[in-house]
Amino acid sequence: MPSHTLDGDVYVAPLYLAGSTTIGDPAMQPLLDHGFMAQSDELANVYISSPDQHVRLGFLPEGPDNTLWKVAAHNDPFGLPDWLATFDSNTPTELVTAFTSALATSYAKDPDAALTGPRRPAAEGFRPLEDAGWKRGSWQLTTLFTAPDELAGLTYRCGVLDRHAELRGDQDRWLLWGGRDGFSSRWYATFTSSVPVDLIAATTARLADPAPVLRYEIEVPKRNRGAARICPVPPPVPTPLDIRRAAAARARSHGGRLVGSASAASALTGLPSAVLPARATHHRRVAAAR
Repeated sequence: MPSHTLDGDVYVAPLYLAGSTTIGDPAMQPLLDHGFMAQSDELANVYISSPDQHVRLGFLPEGPDNTLWKVAAHNDPFGLPDWLATFDSNTPTELVTAFTSALATSYAKDPDAALTGPRRPAAEGFRPLEDAGWKRGSWQLTTLFTAPDELAGLTYRCGVLDRHAELRGDQDRWLLWGGRDGFSSRWYATFTSSVPVDLIAATTARLADPAPVLRYEIEVPKRNRGAARICPVPPPVPTPLDIRRAAAARARSHGGRLVGSASAASALTGLPSAVLPARATHHRRVAAAR
């Protein structure tokens, strides 16, 4: 894999222990690619809206609470949301991206479907977890799914909920969580009753995906590191051009005499092309808004 495609120095699995990245762009890009418009305020919060103003996303690093992402659909642009999805600041960015990618695809096919979506049973939302071997349980009117290591889960509440209480966050129809207990390590995501089930299913499918994700090691919450599988990213394989350049550099350093016995690996010592790029900053970047 070419070094310029990497964004991290370790691979982390499972995803729910990896923590958030410091970049919101990947989750915003699917909407921007489908004609959504972005603007930002003086605090670097980013607001994205569909051309018809019925679907909106807020990326809120300077918001009033720990909710970093809010995605809402409004049949009436000036009324209460028909549905609301939230992801807090510790949520792995890949989960938000899975949600926004499914939303962008749905909106492109039929803008009205993004508001209500086809009526599907709730079971389709947690089927990816069931298929992945997560443990299922129930308590009163609540369906529970828990990861095999018990460090992530989903709860789904049946029955009638108050719409206003859901929008305020006082009641949860769908609640996803992951990570060890602790402010910086555990994350939460919520979906109100009217969120299209296919968007939830796309999110739970990504949650259950065992593929490792890239992180800079400092981004992985400390409490989660002992339970996560963390592997360093291997250095890039030198190209033939790298080897020729290294050999030429060594020849110049020996007064024009090429040391023929030097191996390709030793010849590459000190070459920038053999070193992974350094992370410039660990602050959130919102390049999509610029």
